[in-house]
Amino acid sequence: MRPFELPDFYLPHPASLNPHLERTRDHSLDWSHRMGVLGPDPEGAPVWDRARYDAHDYALLTAHTHPDAPPAILDLVNDWYVWVFYFDDRFLVRYKKTGDIAGARAHLDRLPAFMPADPADLPAPSNAVERGLADLWRRTVPLMSDGWRERFTESTRDLLMESLWELYNISDGRVPNPVDYIGMRRKVGGAPWSADLVEVAVGAEVPDRVAATRPLRVLKDTFSDGVHLRNDIFSYQRETEEEGEVNNGVLVLERFFDTDPQHAADLTNDLLTSRLKQFENTALTELPPLFEEHRLAPGERADVARYVKGLQDWQAGGHEWHLRSSRYMNDRTGGPARRRGPRVAGRAGHPFASVPPQVGGPFRRPEVTLPYAQRTNPHVEQVRRHVHTWARKTGMLGEAVWDETGFRAADRGGLAALTHPSASGPELDLAAGWQVWAAYARDLFTVLFKERRDLIGAKAFHERLAALMPAGAGAAPAPVGAAERGLADLWARTAPALSPDGRRTLAAAVRDLTGSWLWELVGLLQHRVPDPVDYLEMRRRTSGAAAALAVAELAAARELPAGFRESGPARRLAEAWSDIAALVDDLHHPGETPHAVPAVQAFLRCDAQRAADLVGEVIDARVRQFDRIAATELPALAAEHGVAPAVLDRHLDDLRDLLAGRLAWLGRDAPPPAPSGPRIPAPRPFAISGRQ
Repeated sequence: MRPFELPDFYLPHPASLNPHLERTRDHSLDWSHRMGVLGPDPEGAPVWDRARYDAHDYALLTAHTHPDAPPAILDLVNDWYVWVFYFDDRFLVRYKKTGDIAGARAHLDRLPAFMPADPADLPAPSNAVERGLADLWRRTVPLMSDGWRERFTESTRDLLMESLWELYNISDGRVPNPVDYIGMRRKVGGAPWSADLVEVAVGAEVPDRVAATRPLRVLKDTFSDGVHLRNDIFSYQRETEEEGEVNNGVLVLERFFDTDPQHAADLTNDLLTSRLKQFENTALTELPPLFEEHRLAPGERADVARYVKGLQDWQAGGHEWHLRSSRYMNDRTGGPARRRGPRVAGRAGHPFASVPPQVGGPFRRPEVTLPYAQRTNPHVEQVRRHVHTWARKTGMLGEAVWDETGFRAADRGGLAALTHPSASGPELDLAAGWQVWAAYARDLFTVLFKERRDLIGAKAFHERLAALMPAGAGAAPAPVGAAERGLADLWARTAPALSPDGRRTLAAAVRDLTGSWLWELVGLLQHRVPDPVDYLEMRRRTSGAAAALAVAELAAARELPAGFRESGPARRLAEAWSDIAALVDDLHHPGETPHAVPAVQAFLRCDAQRAADLVGEVIDARVRQFDRIAATELPALAAEHGVAPAVLDRHLDDLRDLLAGRLAWLGRDAPPPAPSGPRIPAPRPFAISGRQ
């Protein structure tokens, strides 16, 4: 029996079919035999037999998702899709079902060698996965630029290496929380990788200078979320009943909301709809200004347009294939099973609907407690005096944004003492300066640009601040105004002690912070409540959490090598940390816009209290995830990179201090914690009911 009826999907683009389908079917069968995907397998029973391969019909997938590709390119892209599905099924049989983590690591560690910069420099393959990758790499890389190859290499590495994340979840019987799932599914699910192949299929590369900008990143992310969430709905029955899979979006929402599969599938479909509408909004409203900003030539603009159409074709064609492939729960009659009832995709309460959703209302803040000790730096009075003097010197208390009374009441020096309890006096003064500057710059941005809806002025402000952080010895412009004077002073005191890479990292974090405020302003101009995924991903930046984390990591950069800091577990730890910090801030500042509670409220069509309680549960889930990664994944990673346990513990304690101190400062009506003493373990009370 089916666990649920398929929902009504939002299908804004019609699916087409490439006329070269039969040719690609013949080519695909021949290639699969030559690579060893089909036929005898020296390692044991074959992963696929001919009947299963035919029923999956990967050529139909490729012909639907790339309807305009020429014959040879259609064959090439189809071979990539056959290879990735084979890799996935082989990984399931050999490693997921057996729990062979060591074997999986050994298998994955060999694969990057088959993606060299020079496709002629390939090792000898030892199995069908390696043989297929070597053949495909040799045929694909010469067709594209070095910039594309670097992007595709990263996507392929993520696709392969993050399979361990799924394996760990299965081994532990752990269903991930929704925030972790969305981010990780993009890496391991393969859709960003497919988006790179869209450039091959349509014969148009995204120009390197805009590939990493927010509009192109959002297009790729929303495309990926749409592909993955759709796949999760269709594959729920096979994955949960036959494969023992726990990494499925419907199951994730089913467990998090403690609901039935039908409701979870409907929620998954609502999120899918929301992501597709975000895709459309970005393509229509953010690409035209991007073209002008970066002065793209007509041919470059046409390339981006062909890429966007290619993503739309993929989304529509992927849905069509899911209706017919034997891999999935469907009717296989050419049409989806429809739910009975009045539910309509693209409902009026949707954040991108023509009628804005009705959100707002009072709520009681859910009690949030963190399992970390709260301590105060003994230099607290010194830093209070320092930040007050510094704020006056830079002019922050004289431009009608902050006044003396409000500044003293905010106790910014006390915040620094709580978040950096172990810092020396000079270190604490510098950390406090960065905190004060970020808060002032945000308030100034609100007064000058958000309240006046001045997007042009806001962009100029953002660019001026970026120019004050030169990477090398180049001259910066003379600062004008308190925000520029404050940043120039902080940069002059911070940058000399950093490596070139450290300066780039810090400058990028500050640019992300001020650039994210532009996103908030655009949302105000569009009268738009962001969808929960876009909100949370941008809130990591708008809240300053990502910038604060970058500053914290700079202190540990000399002891934590880049390979450690850039690894999957370390990135997931950082994202969980940023979400905790950002969402705790939201619950303590209910009047700000945008805000987590309205974002959840608009998406779920619930009242403000229910939305606030769910935000509390997400915080709880992210705290548990932070602790789990810190306890189970980072020690092995540290040993692998030669990081001493004491160094790792010190870094993690610094991150915990930042969270505990911020929460103490936000709730400072209570008596302040005692001056700093020895670190002591804190109990783990959780006042809110969350699910990991």
